[in-house]
Amino acid sequence: MPGLLRGVARTAVVAGTATAVSNRVSRRQAGRWAQQDYERSAAAAPPQQAYSAPPPPAAPSMDDKISQLKELGQLKEQGVLTEAEFEAQKSRILGS
Repeated sequence: MPGLLRGVARTAVVAGTATAVSNRVSRRQAGRWAQQDYERSAAAAPPQQAYSAPPPPAAPSMDDKISQLKELGQLKEQGVLTEAEFEAQKSRILGS
């Protein structure tokens, strides 16, 4: 029985080592292929164009301004905003 157990253990060690080596070789080869594919695609790709900044957002509509003013009025009534803060925000909304 000890001879059989020793043989099984040796087979398990050899198989485990072979699997580990095989996996490492596979990963290394896959990495090399991926690098080669990347280099080929980079060489074949046309030069990229520089993109300009997106246009500024459109001016808020009158409905948006009215709803913002209503919210400001509510904040002022609740005491969250002072009269000066309310006037500054109101002029900012109406000025835009």
